[in-house]
Amino acid sequence: MQVGEGKPDQTPYEAIGGAPTVAKLVDAFYTRVAKHPDLIPIFPEDFTEVRQKQYAFLTQFFGGPPLFAQQYGSPMLRMRHLPHEITPKRTKSWLECMSAAMDEAGITGPVRDFLFSRLSAAAHHMINSEDN
Repeated sequence: MQVGEGKPDQTPYEAIGGAPTVAKLVDAFYTRVAKHPDLIPIFPEDFTEVRQKQYAFLTQFFGGPPLFAQQYGSPMLRMRHLPHEITPKRTKSWLECMSAAMDEAGITGPVRDFLFSRLSAAAHHMINSEDN
């Protein structure tokens, strides 16, 4: 079975393969972010904590265990991202990195479309600055 070809009663998290796929997605994503000239200025040098938070968030966001809430409280995404200059250009770059990471992690089909749509909506909600 390809990742993303789950049963109708599965959560998206289960349909993509659960924890191993989310871990692969996070690794593939941050490998790209670390090299992206638009994104690197708003990320810390050490991605350890950011990776852990992203893993916990995506696990919960995709319908898995509520790791983020258990470890950090309510996601409150917009508030947590306000200290960072999130522009339309950076949002586009973030989504490009996430799309490529989803491809690398083998997330395909309707579940990929659904998850990417939800991530896109969340990413656009984070915009708090104009492009320079």
